[in-house]
Formats: sequence, C-alpha cells, structure tokens
Amino acid sequence: MHDSYASEGPNPVIVEGFVLGPFQTNTYLIRTDRGCWILDPSFEPDPVIDRLRSLGRTPQAILLTHAHIDHIAGLPAVRGAFPGIRVHLHAAEQPWLEDPERNGSRFFGIPCSYVPAEETLGHGDQLALGDTQWKVIHVPGHSPGSVVLWCPAAKLAISGDALFAGSIGRTDLPGGDAGQLLTSIRERMYTLPPETRIFPGHGPSTTIGREMRTNPFVRA
Repeated sequence: MHDSYASEGPNPVIVEGFVLGPFQTNTYLIRTDRGCWILDPSFEPDPVIDRLRSLGRTPQAILLTHAHIDHIAGLPAVRGAFPGIRVHLHAAEQPWLEDPERNGSRFFGIPCSYVPAEETLGHGDQLALGDTQWKVIHVPGHSPGSVVLWCPAAKLAISGDALFAGSIGRTDLPGGDAGQLLTSIRERMYTLPPETRIFPGHGPSTTIGREMRTNPFVRA
C-alpha cells in the first residue's frame, strides 16, 4: 500500500492507494461506510481484490480516469472477482479498451484488448458514493478522455495522469496534446479549492495549492 487518507467528519471518505505493475501505477480503493469504488485497476490487482475481501466489501463500480494500458490492465481480474461490476469511462475513449493501438499496449509490446465499458462519463456528471457526491471534470491533454473525479465535501480528487506532484502527464502517446493539457490544468484543475488533495496516477499525493505555487511545468 502506497498512500492512504481519510477525510474529516463522522462518515469519512477513505482512499487507499496500491502501487501496481511495471509502470508503478496507483490503483485506488475509494470507500465510505455505504459504498466503494475501484479506480484504475492496473496490472496484477490481487492486493486490491484481497483488501476488499478482507473488508467484506463488494465494489459498486470500476471508474477509469483514462484508458491507457497501465490503468486498465487489471480489468479482467477485477471483473472476474466481482461479476456484474460495471466499468465507467469517458465517451471520448469508449473504443479504446478494445484497441491495442489507442490504449497504448501495442506501443509497449503487450497488445491487449478488453471488454468495452458499460457506462459513459461526461464533464459535469454527478456520481454518488454512499452519501458523498462526486463531480466528473474532463481534463483532455494526456489523453482525449482523461477525467478528474472530485469530491468537494471530502476535499479530494483523483487526477489520473493529468497532474502529478511536481510534474504533469506525458503527451506523446496516442491522442496526447501538450497545449490542451496545460489548458485543462489551468482552467479546470487550478480552479478547484487550493486545499484539495490530489491523488494522481503515479507518485505521491499533493494539493492543488502546492502545485499552483511550485509545479515547474504549469503554475497558476
């Protein structure tokens, strides 16, 4: 386990991060007292599955911040462990799970094709996890369908590969656009409250305020 966090209040949102696979990808288990999600299941997700079983919990959904191979490679294992679980992915990347070119797996010499996502995410969508409300923020640039999942009440967001602690996502994979990524960060992420804790797809957590002040690639 790499990173864990519990929001303040009587019914906290608990974030548990698991560093998985050759790309050291952060797969997150998000839970409240009334529900849980898996975000971005990467290679060899057994630690996440085992954690859920130890808690006696069944996840309500798999949410994908985007559809690059290191964020989707664990889909078959998680779907097998929790039959009927539905996958949510932005509309711009709905074809990517099946396409080794678009999901980048062929680029890394491991061409993979997966069952399509059952649900579509769009900018401004509201999602409920237990009593908490989450907002989908579309942040294209790293990939066309990259999203941030923001919980205002818990003061946290899952950022995928858009923004990291001290860095930003690469834009040399299919669909990447450097200028678009900078715009997404400035206009959609840096407008979040500065105390918002960011849980990225790789590396440690950070805050919006810290990145606005110190990120060498994009400052406010």
